[in-house]
Amino acid sequence: MSTIRWALVTALLVGACLGHSGIKGNKSKDKHYQDISHKVEEHQTPLNDTTGLSVFDISEMNTNFGFNLYRKMADKHDNNIFFSPLSVSFNLASLMAGSRGGTYDELLTGLNWEALKKSKQLKLLPSLLKELRDGVRRSEGYDLDLGSVSFVHHLFPLIDEFINETRTYFDTEFRSLDFHDQEAKNIIKEVIIKKSRGKVTDFQDEIDSQTKMILLDYILFKGKWQIPFNPDSTIDESFFVNKYKAVKVPMMYKSDKVGSMIDKMLSCTVLNLPYRGGAHMLVIMPEKGGDLEALEDRLSMQLVASWLERMKIRKTDVFFPKFRLDQKYKLKAFLEALGIKDVFTGKANFTGMTEERNLRLFEITQQALIDIDEIGAEASAITASEIVGFAMPHTVRVNHPFIFMIFNENYKSLLFIGRIINPTIAH
Repeated sequence: MSTIRWALVTALLVGACLGHSGIKGNKSKDKHYQDISHKVEEHQTPLNDTTGLSVFDISEMNTNFGFNLYRKMADKHDNNIFFSPLSVSFNLASLMAGSRGGTYDELLTGLNWEALKKSKQLKLLPSLLKELRDGVRRSEGYDLDLGSVSFVHHLFPLIDEFINETRTYFDTEFRSLDFHDQEAKNIIKEVIIKKSRGKVTDFQDEIDSQTKMILLDYILFKGKWQIPFNPDSTIDESFFVNKYKAVKVPMMYKSDKVGSMIDKMLSCTVLNLPYRGGAHMLVIMPEKGGDLEALEDRLSMQLVASWLERMKIRKTDVFFPKFRLDQKYKLKAFLEALGIKDVFTGKANFTGMTEERNLRLFEITQQALIDIDEIGAEASAITASEIVGFAMPHTVRVNHPFIFMIFNENYKSLLFIGRIINPTIAH
């Protein structure tokens, strides 16, 4: 089978209970939201200022946001990690379109986009995000699907400008539901099953009388290794979780020309495993008994770029574990640690989204899955180092904890990032 990576992000917005006396608008507005996706008008995406920041700058900012979020998660989790930072950033960016004041500024800074404000090019952000979103979807050789669905309480009035912007730049589908009706949960579940192509069947989120909107962002990557591993060569071998514990895992094998190098200062081996088309997996493995945490602290797009630039391609015997991860995270605490705080409190300002007050973000949740096998991957998310490209050993055996990342090559965009401590543990 091919390898699938899937990630689903949900943002749950809650507010004061809307009784009939609190509804803004009239009956015609309720009808408006029954078919909201077809009522708002299309408008063209503005052209980028060619003298300003490019989509590659946005991609780098997104990647560094992903590393920042990864570090916060690694601080609180001792075991495996897997998520899609791209999906999280798109989810928060669509909320940012409806935020104002301090809430907007916090999201801008937390998402690592403050350089746009400093360079007075903030107006380019929506079109650059659309260019990035459309660009990573246009792939040859692998399947990448990402999108956004917003479930809106049928009595909750949204501003047309917000609907227009999120549909134009994030391809958001809007669906009107009565969250007080038990059938609403079933409808949301059916959409998730469809969008995840059956990979997520048990996703549950908290919906109550205070829920006003649920925003789902999803990303699905299905790719095949450029040179697959030989299934007949897969055998059980030891994977050393730490110096006291080893577990048996199916260890895949192939002999292939791959990019690789050793970073002597960070004491790690870096391996580049390409997929067909424009994607690749970067594997970073500290020396046995090395400091994984110290390596995580140094992660940046500049460091990754320096690894890739100095890699040498040579014939290498690669041993790599088969594994499957199914991870679910509540991201509120990690985002607060990055400075995104007001959105979760009574200070939240979403007046660009609705005229309603007392609206806040309750939680952001991501569920991410990955299945790595011999054929490929399927998943439903300036350093001073001395780098040596010629000292790569003839054999690379990935048999102790490592970090892995999946990039879109054309846009240098980080699609997924993860860490394997114990490949026998999926959840």
